[in-house]
Parts: sequence; C-alpha cells; structure tokens
Amino acid sequence: MGQGRRAGTTEGPPILAPVDGRDARRRLAWSTAVFSLATGLSRVLGLVREIVAAYYFGARGRINAFTVAFQVPNLVRALLADAAISSAFVPVFSELLEKGDRKRAWRVASSLFWLILLGLGGLTALGIVLAPWLITPFGNPGGDKQLAVGLARVLFPVVVLLGLSGVVVGILNSYEEFAIPALTPVFWNVAIIVGLVLGVPHAHSMNAKLYVYAVAIVVATLIQFLLPLPWLRGRDGRLRLVIDVHDPAVKRVFVLMLPVTLGLGLINFNAVVDSVFASRLIDPELAPTAIDRAFRIYMLPQGMFSVAVATVLFPSLSRLAARGDLDGFRARVGLGLRQIAFLLVPASVVSAVLAEPIVRLVYQRGQFGPSQTPVVAGALAAFSLGLTFNGAMLMLNRGFFSLQSPWTPTAIALANLALNAALDAAFYRFGTWGIPLATSLVNIAGTALLLVLLRRRLQRIEFRETTAATLRILAAAAVLGAVAFGVWKGLDETVGRALWAQIVSVGTALAASLAAYLVSCRLLGVRELEALLALRHRAPRS
Repeated sequence: MGQGRRAGTTEGPPILAPVDGRDARRRLAWSTAVFSLATGLSRVLGLVREIVAAYYFGARGRINAFTVAFQVPNLVRALLADAAISSAFVPVFSELLEKGDRKRAWRVASSLFWLILLGLGGLTALGIVLAPWLITPFGNPGGDKQLAVGLARVLFPVVVLLGLSGVVVGILNSYEEFAIPALTPVFWNVAIIVGLVLGVPHAHSMNAKLYVYAVAIVVATLIQFLLPLPWLRGRDGRLRLVIDVHDPAVKRVFVLMLPVTLGLGLINFNAVVDSVFASRLIDPELAPTAIDRAFRIYMLPQGMFSVAVATVLFPSLSRLAARGDLDGFRARVGLGLRQIAFLLVPASVVSAVLAEPIVRLVYQRGQFGPSQTPVVAGALAAFSLGLTFNGAMLMLNRGFFSLQSPWTPTAIALANLALNAALDAAFYRFGTWGIPLATSLVNIAGTALLLVLLRRRLQRIEFRETTAATLRILAAAAVLGAVAFGVWKGLDETVGRALWAQIVSVGTALAASLAAYLVSCRLLGVRELEALLALRHRAPRS
C-alpha cells in the first residue's frame, strides 16, 4: 500500500482525525445521519412507489411476470454496473487522490466512464436479443412468459445507465460527498410514481399497464444518472473523452472489479435462485411478487442505516488502508459494526413482531387483497431474522474492498450461493416464507465467516467491544419488541382496522417502542446512543 501524505501539506483531502473516543463516534453518527436522512427520504418514497404499484397490480397474477422480468437486467446490473463499479473504483481513485496525483485520478475516471459505456452498451443490446432464453429458467411467471420477455427487453437499458452512474457516484463518494448521490434515487422514485399515476389509468389492458411501469423505470433511471453530473464541477478535474487502457490504475480497477463483480453478483444471484424456486415450486402467480413486496419493506431500514454507515466509512477505510494504518482501520470497522447493530437490531425486532399490521397498513388496498397480506407478512418476518447480519456483511465486504482484497468476500459469496440453493431446496416446502428464511440463515453464516477471516487478516478486531455492545443492544431490543406488540395489540382491539385506526395503532406502537428502546439503551450504557445524542448539540468538525 502507498504511503499517505504527511500532515500539514496543502494538497489532497484532509487527514482523517483519530478514530478513538467520543468525537469519532459523533463524526460517524453525524455523517451517517445526513446520509440516512437523504437515503431515508428515498426509501420512504420507494415504499410509496411500492404502495402505488400494489394498488394497481396487487401481488397475484401477471405482475409476477414483471417481477421476474426485472430480475434479469437487475442481475446483470448487480454483476457489472453501479455497486460493482463503485466498490472497485473508489479504493483506486481515493488512493490516487491521497497521493496527490489528481490529474491521473481523473484520467482513470474518464477512461473507466467510456469503457463502461462501450462495454455495458453492447451487453445491453445482447441482453435484449437473448431475453427469451434468459427468462426460460423461470418457467411461466405470471402465466405469461412472452409478457416477461417483452418487459425484460424494455428494462435492459437500466444496465448501462446504472453502470455510468456507478462511476459518477464513486467520484462523489471519494470526495466524501454523500448527500447528492443519496438524493438522486428520490427523483427516481418520484418519476416512477408519476409515470404510474399518469400512465396506468389510461392503459386499457394489464399488459399495457405493466409496460407503462417498465418504461417509467427506464426514464427514471436516466434521470438518476443525469442529476448528480453538475456536482462533479468544481472538483480537481472533469470527465474527458479519453480512453487510456494502458494506465496500470485502469487495469487495477478492472482487476478489482472481477472479484467484486463476482462477490456482489453472487449475492444478487441468490435473489434469482429464490425467484426460480418461488415461481416453479411454490406459486408462480403469487410467491415471486409476495417475496419482492416483503423485500421492499425489509430494505427500508437496510438502505437507511447499514448502507449509510458502510457508504460513509468506505472512503475513509480506503485511505486508512492506503496509509497502512491498521489500528485506525480496525477502529473504523468496529465503529461501523456497532452502529449497524444499534440501528438494525431494533428494526429487525419491529419488522418481526409487527409484520402483519405493517404489511396490512402499507399494501392492503386496491388489487392487494386480505388473502395476500399473511403471505407477504410471513416473508417479511423471515427476512427480519437476517436484517442485522446483512448490514454487517455489507460493512465487512467494504472492509475487504478497502484493503483491495476482494477475493475473500467473493469466495464467501460463492459458498453462500451454494448454501442458499440448498436451503431453498429444503425450505420451499414451508411455503413462501421458507425462501426468505433461507436468505436470513445464509446472511448469518456469511457474517460469521467474514468476521473470522477479517480477524485473521488484521490479527485482531474489536470483537470484545462489539460483542458487549451487541448484547446490550439485544436486551434493549427485547424491551422494544414487548412494548411494540403490546401497544399495537391493545390499540388494534380498541380502534379497529379502518385506515386511520391502523395508522394510530401501528404509529403509536412504533413511537412507544422506540422510546422504550432509547431509554433501555441509556440505562444499559450503550455508547452508540451517546453519539446519537451528541447530534443535538452541533455538527462535528470534519
């Protein structure tokens, strides 16, 4: 790893503050809070998007053709586009910035941008041609395979758009600009909602309505790519029309992309395997979309909290790794894991104990009938078991990516794929909820392996501190779960199931349980709460 710049130089990003102590926790909490608010707004609008889609399409019938059709380009996107590109690009770009070689850093970024455009553009065209064969493994989703093929062809351009977006977001994150990339999905969701509300009522068949949905997604993805471009101005350089395939840094990005692509792609390939089992062996006209609807709720806290923590820490982890500061690196990873536990353990408990009232409140209207609610709720409760572990895996994967050792999470992702397929084969007999249960168990196994291997790589990690904090958090979350269910049950029996009554019962249960959790954390001495409370005073200095 290259040596970092010495303190006192005028070039390069500011030297990171020491990571020990209360100030470091407050800085992490502040950056995470800013990112979480931006991401949270996007996730809430994403949930509104799903509510609108559920109103128009429900979870049974041809909407399952759309769900499967979106899985195919989404898998290619996961393999070769935004997340894979950012994860391989940020460590290389950040290291060049850290060394003060800014002109070269932007030349690398420009080369990558145009190579991605050419490569993914060709792959998008190929996917459109091969769509009938790509849909075949799913059988007859929604009872209309040809509809799924047509929708997949419409949706494939999101691959190249998100690939280009991955480069832009990687540049901004390397400069520790998180809010703008986090806000662009807000406009993505708004564009889809507007497309559905304006387009679906004027479509005269279910097939036409689903094509409206697909076109809205493509237009929204174009907007998502274009919006952050103005924020590249005023940095150290700009994207140019240049392709330098001979630069070792460009080659290193692609070398890093191979295992990162495999690792992230294999994680997302699990979702495709899940859909194959759900469509072929459970119920092709309900199970795929029921799992997807539950997954959307599950991703609300995941996107707001674990993605926020991992994204905020990723550039600083890359710089610490570039300097060889393993003590600082260990401390940052420990802080991230504890912050994720503090935020996701209570979310996991609430999602499990209030699964059915949450699903009923969010989805049950229009084409989404009462018979579909228990199926989606069961899937949500099963997903909840692995919520915190999924967040921890994201944090640990970013740790290995920062060390530019991506083959370790790749190997674990491959093992997880095999385990996921085996568990799907065993658990699909339980019904729809068996598939997300398999996913949760895979997340637990993957987290354990990543922790063991990261400890071996770093000689030690802050395991004792993290375990002690997690045990306190679990105790506080148990109180939260009891309060949440008790308050909801009492109010549900009192006020009934009208929409306003559900808002009152679920909303009051969430507020009361959150208060109980925070009080319990204070009494138990959970240090992550101190960082949260410190935000009331002022933003920490960077």
